[in-house]
Amino acid sequence: MMGDTDYRSLVQNAIESIGRDLKIQVDPTDTKKIHLHEVVSCMRRAYYNRIEPEESNTGGFNDLLPGLLRKLQYGCDPRGFNIGDGLGLEGRADMIADDVVIIFRPIPITHITEDNYDIENPHASDVLYLNACMWMYEKESGIIVYMSGDRRETMFSLTRSKRMFEETIRRTRVFSGLVGEKKTPILEPSSECFECQYYERCYTKRRNAKQLQLHEMFGLGKSKK
Repeated sequence: MMGDTDYRSLVQNAIESIGRDLKIQVDPTDTKKIHLHEVVSCMRRAYYNRIEPEESNTGGFNDLLPGLLRKLQYGCDPRGFNIGDGLGLEGRADMIADDVVIIFRPIPITHITEDNYDIENPHASDVLYLNACMWMYEKESGIIVYMSGDRRETMFSLTRSKRMFEETIRRTRVFSGLVGEKKTPILEPSSECFECQYYERCYTKRRNAKQLQLHEMFGLGKSKK
């Protein structure tokens, strides 16, 4: 605080404003247009974002990188895929270079050590996203780039998989039907649950017991011997 000005709040508000401008806009009433990011990770979270949205408290400037890149000359226009029966899936890569699809993702600070990254494999949702983009842009190869706030990065290269894309299409059909019928998707527990703004909606009953089960599931909170 300097004088009467709270500069921290000003900076946070500026970052949030940029985030809103870069955010992919989803029409919650359009059940026939599904966005790729909605179906490659927790569909329950995507459902709540459409039906009863709450602002997320997580994320920082590094999370804005993909959106910023899409705004620059390196960025790509969104691509759609016609599934049939009026249903379409839309996705957008962050960059395409030399016929290679590239997406950028931030590395959580908990995955970074002084010497290297504690990230041995790409996240499943990022693999699904990149694979679908490869089919939408008709490319054979892709790269996921994980970046930290201090500009360190690690990369994973992939070739596209038809079977994996078929699974994404299946999830798209399921999600579209659930949104249309106002039915909440099943719970898909993952390590991302702890940072989700809807955590208490999923684990409000017997919260302590559920929280313990989740921690045990992901090997968190165990005492060291």
